[in-house]
Amino acid sequence: MTRPAPVWRSLMYVPAHVQRFVEKAHTRGADCIQLDLEDSVPPSEKPTARKAIATAAPLVRQSGADVLVRINAPLSLAVPDIQAAVCPGVDGLIITKARGPDHVQLLDELVSECEAKAGLPIGHLWFYLLVETPEALPHAEAIARASPRAVAMSLGAEDFATAISAEPTEEALAVAKSLVLHAARAAGIMPLGLTGTLAGFGDPAAFQAMAERSRRLGFDGASCINPAQVGPLNIAFTPSEADVAYARKVIAIDAEARTTGRGAVALDGKMIDIPIVRRAERLLARYDAIMARGK
Repeated sequence: MTRPAPVWRSLMYVPAHVQRFVEKAHTRGADCIQLDLEDSVPPSEKPTARKAIATAAPLVRQSGADVLVRINAPLSLAVPDIQAAVCPGVDGLIITKARGPDHVQLLDELVSECEAKAGLPIGHLWFYLLVETPEALPHAEAIARASPRAVAMSLGAEDFATAISAEPTEEALAVAKSLVLHAARAAGIMPLGLTGTLAGFGDPAAFQAMAERSRRLGFDGASCINPAQVGPLNIAFTPSEADVAYARKVIAIDAEARTTGRGAVALDGKMIDIPIVRRAERLLARYDAIMARGK
């Protein structure tokens, strides 16, 4: 990919065929708007939703959000979805129910053909990959590495829980969420998601607490289905001022220690060594990327 990797703390779903939601989406503050052609669109409305993509994309991105289109999994629907979604206003596709690396590579080939036809550079569109079945879970890292378009991956909590006959609780999803997170990190792409499900939006404080737990476990951001969830996600997945200040102290004291030949040093009663310094560097790099995005 020639473009820098995106920074997504909040990714809000908007049904592509509902004009009133499309028109307001850019005011919600989400880093990314996900125009949906899948679950929130009834079968009878899918042709209408596809036709709406070309005009909806520039509307939802006018405040600076990236734009993804969530496509359907069956190939009979995925092909027309992709043909409609590959246009200048769309930054990428959400690949639902990724079955394995061959599946991702097949869709990559089709997207390349559509990009060429649309006059776009090959590789213009990103892939955000969803692992949603127990059959695909063991292949998560191979799925993440299957295409250079891939920039993010997550577990589709509701579909996965249904597939294993479980409730979508944090306990039921913990192992699968962790495996997908580790697979994404191993492949060098963003792990997105929450420890639980995004379906509950009635308690903003509980939702933000879940988002903060998710950040501490290593996730970079998450999807949401309601505008009220955007703010909590942006707060939870942005390093706090205290965290930024501490990271800067870590890097400064490490630099000072190196001038005197010391490999480790104490700060506020804690030992500072290479892993902690690297973590501080990553935190500051993410903070800078988020601040640059805000500009």
